[in-house]
Amino acid sequence: MLVIGLTGGIASGKSFVAECFAELGCEIVDADVIGHEVLKQPETIQRIQEAFGDKAVVDGEVDRRALATIVFPKDSQSPSEELKLLESITHPEIGKWMELRFLEIEQSKSAQAVILDAPVMFKAQWDRFCDHIVFVHADLKIRQQRANLRGWPEGELQRRERQQLPLEHKRSRATDVIDNSGSAEQTRSQIQSLWMKWQQRG
Repeated sequence: MLVIGLTGGIASGKSFVAECFAELGCEIVDADVIGHEVLKQPETIQRIQEAFGDKAVVDGEVDRRALATIVFPKDSQSPSEELKLLESITHPEIGKWMELRFLEIEQSKSAQAVILDAPVMFKAQWDRFCDHIVFVHADLKIRQQRANLRGWPEGELQRRERQQLPLEHKRSRATDVIDNSGSAEQTRSQIQSLWMKWQQRG
């Protein structure tokens, strides 16, 4: 079973690309969705409360908005120590959940391939699961427009991107690139070509 990782800049359209692959019969494993589930686990909640105090946990649940303000300080130009601490708590658990999900899909034979949508794939070393890695490119102007539609304030995209690996690093480690700056049809065409190439390789 193929595991295809998706990487790229913030608001580059990775979710849309994942949906296009799903139309071809692939199963999507979304690291963010798994991450949200991990944050609901009692052991994780306890470790986060111990690490960040009561301001990060309200009524026995992780307050994701409050936690984000702690680990993504506005004046930070690089990954904060708080973010590194949070990742040391959550990334190993997310990786375990991923492996279990891959095994379930493979055993059920419900899909020919899995799409791993994971924004911090290289940082968390989840690329070790992947047979191919696709870098989803989109021009900065387009990504900024998409960020604005999310209601992000000016500069938020750049601030969050500084917390991640440089785009050039991600692109250099990818096996393939999809340009998602154009129309949906253009993106789909690139995805279909890639899919056919992988199928021909067996």
